[in-house]
Amino acid sequence: MRYSGQVAPGGSGIGRATARLLCQRGYRVYGGVRREEEAEALRAEGITPLLLDVTREEDLARAREALQEGLYGLLANAGVAVAGPLELVPVAAFREALEVNVLGAFATVKAFLPSLRQSRGRVVLMGSVSGLVALPLMGPYAASKFALEALADALRVELSPFGVRVSLIEPGSVATPIWERSLKRAEAYLEPPPPGTEGVYGRYLEVARRLAERNAQRGLPPERVAEAVLKALESPNPKARYLVAHPARIRETLLLRLLPAPWRDRLIARFLS
Repeated sequence: MRYSGQVAPGGSGIGRATARLLCQRGYRVYGGVRREEEAEALRAEGITPLLLDVTREEDLARAREALQEGLYGLLANAGVAVAGPLELVPVAAFREALEVNVLGAFATVKAFLPSLRQSRGRVVLMGSVSGLVALPLMGPYAASKFALEALADALRVELSPFGVRVSLIEPGSVATPIWERSLKRAEAYLEPPPPGTEGVYGRYLEVARRLAERNAQRGLPPERVAEAVLKALESPNPKARYLVAHPARIRETLLLRLLPAPWRDRLIARFLS
């Protein structure tokens, strides 16, 4: 059986794994990519590429016109990981995180809502456990994912009368290229530490490098997240949230959300040692 069109960013990582899984399940899949070489790779896998930058309204309008046949499900997955000690993060880099991760998701959903209302379809937003607990050195990224929590809550209620269901996926660390890319980008955009702070911030940056390497090696396979997206699209009663992480990470996240702030801060401070 062939289903209505599906938009899933398909360049790499979670988006690519999701696009593949949906293709295997008989969906017609449209994958948003930013470069022509990524488009060619998707075509080879039976995925229809859409050259799409979610921060450009003209790209979204062109993508909407390309899906005249209708749309059943939308995965808003585009994202960038801006991280580092907040004092060293340029305002422009922080703004980019919000522009792509939050406003990009909002603009994508807004662009395709007429089709989704017609099909009484599904919206899936890609959040993170960083939207539940903000860890040091992840401030800009966590802020964007906290914002997606609010966006999902509002959309879920507002779109309910139209039969459009909204789910938020909250992955833990996933083994994708985002870690290596974000580390290289951070080394380029982070500002020099103010005089007298070099020792503290130098230690923080070493911690960040170790964590990025560990996450790239030990994170969940992106296919686990893709399976959660599939559940959100196909379940008769999809959950509002799908927390996808190692059991230990799930317990840790839920505990940190419940602890009083002083206890929470002491525990998290060990993260930087």
